[in-house]
Amino acid sequence: NNKKDHRITPATTMISFLLMVNKQGQTRLSSYYEWITMDERVALESEIIRKCLSRSELQCSFLEYRGFKVIYRRYASLFFIIGTRPDPDDQDNYENELGLLEFIHTLVETMDKWAGSICELDIMYQLEQVHFLLDEMVQNGYIVETNKSNILRPLDLMERESRKDEGMFR
Repeated sequence: NNKKDHRITPATTMISFLLMVNKQGQTRLSSYYEWITMDERVALESEIIRKCLSRSELQCSFLEYRGFKVIYRRYASLFFIIGTRPDPDDQDNYENELGLLEFIHTLVETMDKWAGSICELDIMYQLEQVHFLLDEMVQNGYIVETNKSNILRPLDLMERESRKDEGMFR
């Protein structure tokens, strides 16, 4: 029996991290799906951000850095960056770069549907809702939902309930 035992361990998550960064290199949102120390995160983020921002629009949106496969895309003034890592038992990273690029596009479309045209200020001033939206799409490093209506329904319900509470205290 030559089949490999593919048990899911915390280190074999599909997405290791997701970053939203502005053109000046400031991280506006970071979400990690594997444990990385804060010192490592700071170093990793600054180096990956510098690499992504220094590339021209004519260059490929995929790069490899320190064992991570990095997929990024720029929308207006924001860069959306995803990092994946190969399975520790198997040194090859079989993640589909185009699939993750499409996921970034779906994330941006969903955020656009939620906030109108998403911009850096929406992320800064409504960070909790953006994290909630992202958590509806990605859980434990795995993409679990891509249907915009299903993702936005809980956000709409929370917003509706919060408006009811505001009306009670006037």
